[in-house]
Order: sequence, then structure tokens, then C-alpha cells
Amino acid sequence: MIIIAVQFYRPAQNSDLSVMPNHISKVVTVSAQVNGILKKACYDCHSNNTNYPWYAQIQPVNWYINQHIKVAKEQLNFDNFKDYTARRRLNKLRAIENSLEDGTMPITSYLLIHKNAILSKSEKELVTAWIEVSRDSLEKVQF
Repeated sequence: MIIIAVQFYRPAQNSDLSVMPNHISKVVTVSAQVNGILKKACYDCHSNNTNYPWYAQIQPVNWYINQHIKVAKEQLNFDNFKDYTARRRLNKLRAIENSLEDGTMPITSYLLIHKNAILSKSEKELVTAWIEVSRDSLEKVQF
């Protein structure tokens, strides 16, 4: 009975299709290719727009996913990147680079179901090169 009852409680979804005024692309240049990689591997958890799978409609799975997204967005939200201080922007870019190098992002539980988010070596190299250029441009502005 409780399992059925909780199906009717629906928290707000993380869904906003518009390009945010504080999106990372408003701070650094993001090529279409890099943006595509970020969308497929990062944005479901680290932006204001999640592409929810069918099973996210089932409670308590929905609660788990939304809690995970909330925590992920507190760590990094590409849609709020312009709001970050200059130091935090640089730190976030370094953290992305480190996560790609050590394989901690995207997380394993996400990759189990989202096989398209598994990045190839060339995709990782492309994002890493973009990060280096972006960091250089941010450091020039900061200092």
C-alpha cells in the first residue's frame, strides 16, 4: 500500500531547456564538439536540465536520482558557472580534468545504464585540451 502511495508524490524535476545566462559558455568558449561531450557525459547531473530515463518515474528511484543530482549540482553546475568566483572557476576546471584522468567521472553507476556517456580517449583528450585553453584564458583575466 505504501509503495503505491509514494508513487503519487512527485518532487520537482531538474528540467530547464533554455541556455542559462550564467552558463559556462558565457565565461569561456565552448566548441560544439566539447559541448556535445559535456551534454552526453555531464549535464544530466551537473546542469539545470536532466534527461530523465523511464525508470526515474518510479519511487523511490526518483528520490535517489534527484538527491544525486542535487549533490552533483552543488559541486559543479555548468549553468551557474558564471556565478563562481575566478578561483572557483579555475578549481572546477582542474577538478574536471582530474576526474577525467583518474576515471572518477562520469560515475560508474551512471555509466552502467548510460553507455553513451563512456568517453573515448580522443574525447577525453579534446575536453582536456579545452580545459587547458579555458584555464589559460581565465588566468589571464584574473591576473
